[in-house]
Amino acid sequence: MNGKNIVLIGMPAVGKSTVGVILAKLLGYSFVDTDLVIQKSEGKLLKHIIAEKGIDGFIGTENRILSSLDVTNSVISTGGSVIYGEDAMKNLSRNGTVVYLKLDYHKLKYRLHNIKNRGVVIREGQTLSSLYRERAPLYEKYADIIIDENGCNIEKTVGKIMESIDASL
Repeated sequence: MNGKNIVLIGMPAVGKSTVGVILAKLLGYSFVDTDLVIQKSEGKLLKHIIAEKGIDGFIGTENRILSSLDVTNSVISTGGSVIYGEDAMKNLSRNGTVVYLKLDYHKLKYRLHNIKNRGVVIREGQTLSSLYRERAPLYEKYADIIIDENGCNIEKTVGKIMESIDASL
């Protein structure tokens, strides 16, 4: 893929990090978790950044940091809120193939259990259902490839991504 990255987007708990590590190993790529990049850049845990700056401030920080992320031959696992940052998404799209890991709402709700403990960027009073409806069109807007994860285990999801990547070359 000559220097191009694979960028994984999607809701929390769809398996971006787990799938990303396996995919990176199979491709001989580096693995980059953008949540860790943000934490390192800010010197704070994500929950502390959100507590200090609020959700909009966190999204601005995420957008600023990821709009200048400069890596090659990497599988990049993003936080679920990355799609709110237009500059970040332009940078990630320019330097990689964006893969949306799509899972239906009921399976997602089952996987997430307690949304508050998961560190999901969600506004006060917002439900998981409304967050899903808000984000799904944005994930689809930025995706070069959409992988339907329903009925898939991790290996099957990785296989679908590998097939789609091969087909797009």
